[in-house]
Amino acid sequence: MSSGRDEILSNIRRSLGVSGREAPRRAAVDERLKRAAPGIVPQRGDVTGTERIALFRRYAEAVQATVALVAGAADVPLAVAAYLRDQNLPATVRMGDDPRLAAMPWQETALAVAVGPSAGGDLNAVSHAYAGVAETGTLVMVSGHANPTTLNFLPDNHVVVLDARDLVGHYEDVWARLRGVEMPRTVNWITGPSRSADIERTLLLGAHGPRRLHVVVIAGPSAPLTSA
Repeated sequence: MSSGRDEILSNIRRSLGVSGREAPRRAAVDERLKRAAPGIVPQRGDVTGTERIALFRRYAEAVQATVALVAGAADVPLAVAAYLRDQNLPATVRMGDDPRLAAMPWQETALAVAVGPSAGGDLNAVSHAYAGVAETGTLVMVSGHANPTTLNFLPDNHVVVLDARDLVGHYEDVWARLRGVEMPRTVNWITGPSRSADIERTLLLGAHGPRRLHVVVIAGPSAPLTSA
């Protein structure tokens, strides 16, 4: 598919007599993106600090996700271990090689940690979110070896770490941030655990991905630290 797409784009460029690398054309695209008029944005996302965290939590929990707040990154492993214990789940997790996760003190828990993409046999996964969106309680995941996309879909239980500094008010804020870096191959927007009501309108969790979604927010020492 990729080679077919490349061939089509090459034919278009050849017919236009361009390569796609011309500085004036790239500058014109950049300028058009900067001048693009924003669409209608819900006002409810216009909050900051602990109010933004509370808004994210409210909407995440409204769609059957659970949320726990911790004061710092060092508290994440114990929070993950506590969640798995409370849900009577095995003390095993799989994660990518995200340096933020790797720097956390997993050795202070009894968790067995495996690193790398999931092949479908893992019950529990831990990922680090690229961003969170307060207006809908949504997590934004980008693909790559640091956080493999397979961890978003294959394990039954997905624990996602979100730094409050990466929590924004609106969807548009995430796209603006992504445009400033090299665009990842895949951007997944996750709002609650996987679900479907296709059969007789009966809600079924885990239809196309994890049946449980737990978010650990690194909120800082000033936030009220409570677990779901």
